Amino acid sequence: MKHCSVRIIHNFYTIALKKNFNGKLKYGQQEFDFDAGVMHFMAPRQVLAIDASPAEFIHSGWLLLIHPDFLWNTPLAQKIKKYEYFGYQVNEALHLSDREEGMISDTMQHIAHEYQSGIDAYTQDVLLAHIELVLTYCERFYQRQFITRKLANHQLLNRLEELLTAYFKSDDLANKGMPSIQYISEQLHISPNYLSRLLKTLTGQSTKQFVHDKLMDLAKEKLSTTDQTVNEIAYALGFEHPQSFSKLFKSKTKLSPLEFRHSFH
Repeated sequence: MKHCSVRIIHNFYTIALKKNFNGKLKYGQQEFDFDAGVMHFMAPRQVLAIDASPAEFIHSGWLLLIHPDFLWNTPLAQKIKKYEYFGYQVNEALHLSDREEGMISDTMQHIAHEYQSGIDAYTQDVLLAHIELVLTYCERFYQRQFITRKLANHQLLNRLEELLTAYFKSDDLANKGMPSIQYISEQLHISPNYLSRLLKTLTGQSTKQFVHDKLMDLAKEKLSTTDQTVNEIAYALGFEHPQSFSKLFKSKTKLSPLEFRHSFH
């Protein structure tokens, strides 16, 4: 069956719940996993490309469009920008249990009822309260997804391990220094905040702490198996100043690099 591609750009914040949809989505320039998830979010002027057959365009669900002007001069105007699921870096739809979907749908029905009722002095406040409740629910459910989607999360952790191993083995470490959090998140196609929260959930560490620990593992290997000086090791690991390397090493091991090396003799 012939497929067609559609590009969608809205001037709205978009909250969508779609069911029985089997097409492929590209959010920005990245493939977007909608296979099992049902909710998707877009900020104004973002691009969503849909590749699907006519049959796949037949689906159920609902769509909430919120114009930025409706939020103007309210606390939600700034708060809505902080929800990571409106960012291009999120590459997975929100998965909902039946109970969670019911909670979202009930709140959406309240929004629809209020929207269709007569406008009075409280209409905007009531709508904003319900919209913020939907956003808060979704924030909670995305955090739950960190925990329940363990396989996908651990696969991402494996990709991070492979990325750092390859970086440490290349000349980039000595020439460019330690990889930045922005670089790592871009390579993994997720936002820095998403990466940090994922690592906190899986390892209890921030991204910086995780990278430092992997770097110190490499430092221990060099100190125990090579004759390189501490300064040479520091430069090879991307430190501009050997003192910075020694300070970090001692904070992680309670030993100076030389004390650690001497412990092997």
